[in-house]
Amino acid sequence: MFEDFSGSAEGRWDFVTDGVMGGVSTGRMDFVACGPSMALRLQGSVSTENNGGFIQARRRFSELWPSEVQGVRLCVRGNGARYFVFLKTPNLSRIWHSYRAQFITGTDWHDVDIPFGMFAPSHMGMPAMVSAPDVNSIAIVAYGADHDADVSVRSIRLY
Repeated sequence: MFEDFSGSAEGRWDFVTDGVMGGVSTGRMDFVACGPSMALRLQGSVSTENNGGFIQARRRFSELWPSEVQGVRLCVRGNGARYFVFLKTPNLSRIWHSYRAQFITGTDWHDVDIPFGMFAPSHMGMPAMVSAPDVNSIAIVAYGADHDADVSVRSIRLY
């Protein structure tokens, strides 16, 4: 288990919008009770106006993921839209660079496995996806198209 949103999850996660670069997307990140556990909920309005187009919940970390890890497993639900996981490493040359993979939500909780081979560099010239121990940031992102975002994540596991 990498993240189950227990304890002081609000101290581990940051909410970021495209407003940092002049965009107009709005939203919020909440931690909500989900039966006996907690979940991260990302909601908002994603707008591609003014060169924008994202809202995200991001966690930076310093603990190393084991080298044998093959990918991430999310337990998610949402409004049926497409969402993304962004991974970052410390050797990326630009703050907006990341490795990205998409997933689709449904109204019921379900697991989504995303192998590292599914993560693609966000920009030309970036190296291919690196190994698990190089990852130091993960984000759940509503991105790239005008839409109302509503996605919840109950857990993030490494497999």
